Amino acid sequence: MPDIFDEVKEELRAEQARKFWVRYGSAAAGVVLLAAIGFGGWQAWRWNEARQTQATALAFMEVHRAAEASGADLKAAGERFAAIAQTAPEGYRILAKLRAAALKAETGERDAALTLWNEVSGDSRAPQLYRDLASLMWALHGLDTQDPAALDSRLAPLVGTAWGASARELQALVAIRRGATAEAKKNLEALAADVTAPAGVRERAGRVAAGLGV
Repeated sequence: MPDIFDEVKEELRAEQARKFWVRYGSAAAGVVLLAAIGFGGWQAWRWNEARQTQATALAFMEVHRAAEASGADLKAAGERFAAIAQTAPEGYRILAKLRAAALKAETGERDAALTLWNEVSGDSRAPQLYRDLASLMWALHGLDTQDPAALDSRLAPLVGTAWGASARELQALVAIRRGATAEAKKNLEALAADVTAPAGVRERAGRVAAGLGV
């Protein structure tokens, strides 16, 4: 299980690097401000929004660097990311929640991590990629504690997405937990033979399937 988590966490970091930017909403075309004071007020609001976003970006990167440093206090970093998520603009709010959840899981606060992943997965304002990742991580870390039916319902929609191979692997582990060993082995063998799946996932699926012995 830890190697699956490490693989997903690395994919998240790569996605963060590609998408680490902030989108500022533009004024609606054709809006006419009837008074100079109204225009001034709008400009002040935009300036304040940009200032807040910049401050959030700096805070996010500060905590990120602290968390990656040798001997970092990961528990404290998780709390700081959670605090950032409370007031951050949309994009940083999602990223901060995901980072907080990952760090809380790493430091043994599984229930708190599951809550944060559940919030992101159900957030209609979040990009679908991150919502799907949150569902995957919820299922991964809830594998031993959550109802198998709930796990299956979270994983099924992820098959065919960017996280599809990992979702299929987790589906097989859920099947093993349900006692459906033959089903799990069949699915793992299919995953091991799927040339579109990452090599690491295929190799792991083959190993687990061979060890089931049914």
